[in-house]
Amino acid sequence: MDQPTLIVALVAGVVVLFTFFITVRQGSIAVITVFGKYNRIMRPGLNMRVPIIQKVFARISTQNRSVELEFQAITADQANVNFKAMLLYSVLNQEEGTIKNVAFKFVDEESFMTALVRTIEGSIRSFVATKNQADILGLRTEIVKEVKDQLDHTLEDWGYHLIDLQLNDIAFDDLIMKSMAKVVASSNLRAAAENEGQALLITKTKAAEADGNAIKIAAEAERIAAQLRGQGVALFREEVAKGMSQAAKEMAAAKLDASFILFSMWTEAVKHFAESGKGNVIFLDGSSENMQRTMQQVMAISKNPAMTTDSEKK
Repeated sequence: MDQPTLIVALVAGVVVLFTFFITVRQGSIAVITVFGKYNRIMRPGLNMRVPIIQKVFARISTQNRSVELEFQAITADQANVNFKAMLLYSVLNQEEGTIKNVAFKFVDEESFMTALVRTIEGSIRSFVATKNQADILGLRTEIVKEVKDQLDHTLEDWGYHLIDLQLNDIAFDDLIMKSMAKVVASSNLRAAAENEGQALLITKTKAAEADGNAIKIAAEAERIAAQLRGQGVALFREEVAKGMSQAAKEMAAAKLDASFILFSMWTEAVKHFAESGKGNVIFLDGSSENMQRTMQQVMAISKNPAMTTDSEKK
């Protein structure tokens, strides 16, 4: 065998040798068939096979996969609800039986996705159909739990596991959204009116209490002031009586008529009227007849037993 032929034979042998090896990338598993029938699985790394006879039927990814869903459901009170969801799923495990289910249960990946999406939509729609529109927005967690409880067993038969279902958006039709907004706005207005009424009631009550307390304080102050004025008048009269009694005793000791005291007090009163009148007009009868009549009245007062001194009584 000449040298060129040998080189060609060696190259052909190397090429044929490489066909006996296959590389499976990390995160996937290869399904091998022999003449169209399942034979075995190949895990990540370098694997050997018999060329032509053993073929790679499918490469199954064991990594997490996600898909976005948009669909509509109808509540028990006939309200349309629009859902936007994110579905996270993966192969259940890397066991041979699970990988066979994933590879052979469905014709292709598109068929599996159609079955998965429609199953989830049907589960959510059946749950929403038993609820009223007012309850839907607060049932995100319950909806996800209901879907997972119903689908876990079915997905296990298919070789998959539902990791998470997130309802990112739940929206109603425009008319329903507007009516709900009006309901919320009216509720807020009612709450604001109630709070404002309570605040006004508290303000009025406190103002009334303050006014009542002020009236009580003013009345008490007026009562005390009147009491003090009365006590002052009483003390003044007492002092006047003491002064007049002392003056009467001194007049008696000087052997003078006590009526001069009354006359002096009357003239002092007239003087006080004139000084303190502040422009007011005071009419006094200055005739001799009035003077005589005034003196007679003073003398009559002086003869009052209450004005008689102890020496005069004796």
